[in-house]
Amino acid sequence: MSTTTTHNRFDALLSELSTRRQRVYDYLFASDYAKKFAPQHLKDAAFSYLKMGGKSLRPAVLLLSCAAVGGSEETAIPAAAGIEVYHTWTLVHDDIIDRDDRRRGAPTVHVEFADRGAKEFGLPASEAEHYGHVIGILAGDVQQSWSYMLFREMHTKYGLDPALVLQLVGELATDVQLKLVEGELLDVQYAKREVKALSEALVIEMLRKKTGILYEFAGRAGTAIGLGDASMTDPRIGYVGDFCSRCGTAFQLQDDILGVIGSAEKTGKPVGADIREGKKTLIVYHALLNATDAQKHELLSIIGNVHATADEVAKATTLLTSLGGIDYTRDLANRMVDEGLELLAKLPSSRYRDLLQQWAEYLVDRQL
Repeated sequence: MSTTTTHNRFDALLSELSTRRQRVYDYLFASDYAKKFAPQHLKDAAFSYLKMGGKSLRPAVLLLSCAAVGGSEETAIPAAAGIEVYHTWTLVHDDIIDRDDRRRGAPTVHVEFADRGAKEFGLPASEAEHYGHVIGILAGDVQQSWSYMLFREMHTKYGLDPALVLQLVGELATDVQLKLVEGELLDVQYAKREVKALSEALVIEMLRKKTGILYEFAGRAGTAIGLGDASMTDPRIGYVGDFCSRCGTAFQLQDDILGVIGSAEKTGKPVGADIREGKKTLIVYHALLNATDAQKHELLSIIGNVHATADEVAKATTLLTSLGGIDYTRDLANRMVDEGLELLAKLPSSRYRDLLQQWAEYLVDRQL
C-alpha cells in the first residue's frame, strides 16, 4: 500500500494522535523536574529525541485505553508523558548498542555529542566517541528517573490513588524493565548466533520482550487508570494489555520489514542497517529456511558484514523478498493484530474502542 493511500485511510486517526501527542509534549516541556537537568550537555541530550518528534504511539494507546473504559484522559496525561520518556531512554541506549548513527533523519545522541565533544573540548576521535557514549548512557539514566517522576504527578497534581501510582511505577521498574532488557540482549545475542540455533518461537518471544512489553504496559496502565483499579485485577486490564502486546510485537515485525525495504527518507534510518548489523529477524529466518545452499551462502556472506556495499545490501534485500521473508512476516504481523482485535472486542463499543482498532491497523500499515 502506498504512503498516500495509507495516510488517506488513517487521516482521522492521525489527527487524533497528533492532538494527543501535542498535549503530552506540552506537558513534558513544562516539566519542573526537567529544569533541574545539568550540565547543559546532559539536558540537551535528554531532550534531543523529544525535540525531533516521533509517532508517540505508546502515549496514544495509554490515553485511548483510559478513555475506552470511561476514564479521564486528562488524569492520564502524566503517565502518557512518562511512557514517552521511558521509551525514549530505551532508544538512546539502543542506538549505542546497535552503533546506529542516525535516528529520525538526524544524528543519534551519542554521535551528536561525540561531535560536540570534539568541537567544544578538542577531544581526539577515540575520546570524542567515548564522550558521546557517556552522554548517551547518562541521558538515558536521567530520562528513566524522569519517567517515574511523571507517573508520580498523577497523584500530586490530579489526586489519583497513590496505591495505583505505586503499583504502576513498580511494574514498570521491575517486570517491564527486566523483560525489556532481556529482549534487547537476546536481540544482540541472536545476531551473533547461527540461524540454525534459533527458531521462529524464539525470535517472536524476543520481539515480544524487546518491543511488545512496553506496549502491553501502556495498555494495562491506561486501562487501570481509567478504572481506578489499584489491584490491577479487573479483566479488562488483561484484555487491553494482551491486545497491546500482540499489536506491539506486530509493530516490531513491520519495523523489521521497513528496515529491509523501507525508504531511508521516510524512516530516518540508513538503508540496510539491519542487514549490516546481522539482525536475525523473522524475515531472515524464514528466507533462509527456503533458500538453496548457494542462496544461503550469499545471504550469510552479506548479513552481519558491516562493510557490505550498497550493491551487496541490494542483493540481500532481493533474496529476502524473493524467498518469502517479507510476505511471511507481513502476514504474521496482520494475524497478530487480528488476534489482538478479538481481545479488544471484549470492551464495550465506543468511539475510543474504534480509535484503538484503527491504531492497531495503522501499526502494520505504516511506511515510517
